[in-house]
Amino acid sequence: MLDFDLAEMYGTETKALKQSVRRNMERFPDDFMFELTRDEYNSLRSQIVSLDSQGRGKYSKYQPFAFTEQGVAMLSSVLNSKLAITTNIKIIRAFVAVRQLILNPPIDKVSELQSEVRELKQYIEEVFTDYNDINEDTRVQLELINETLAELQVKNKALNKPRNPIGFTASK
Repeated sequence: MLDFDLAEMYGTETKALKQSVRRNMERFPDDFMFELTRDEYNSLRSQIVSLDSQGRGKYSKYQPFAFTEQGVAMLSSVLNSKLAITTNIKIIRAFVAVRQLILNPPIDKVSELQSEVRELKQYIEEVFTDYNDINEDTRVQLELINETLAELQVKNKALNKPRNPIGFTASK
């Protein structure tokens, strides 16, 4: 968060916030707070179409400070007004809520349904594949049975063909 946004939220001037921070620089290591370069600040300003009615940052002598979550938490020890303390609590809670959202995104019902449909399609494909495999096995077994029956019929015909009588036959 930038110093002028925090100053507005805390109900103080940006100059006063910066003075408090500069007086307590040992509380703000580089991973808590840093000063934007002119190029960084200009790239941010180019994304903002117009300045507010007060012309915030229009003729700033110093580049703004950017505070991390830990830096915002440390501001509560530097700024002691009641408004600053309650605002700081709200900001920290917002950081925690954003972190929770990132770690545990809300369940999207449509995505959940799409995922379930995909799982069902995959299951059905597996079942039909297994079913087709069973049908193929059954078809092969039926072909073997038919071939065996055909062989038996051929043997049976060979065994049941009319035989020449054996022995003496009386002529009529």
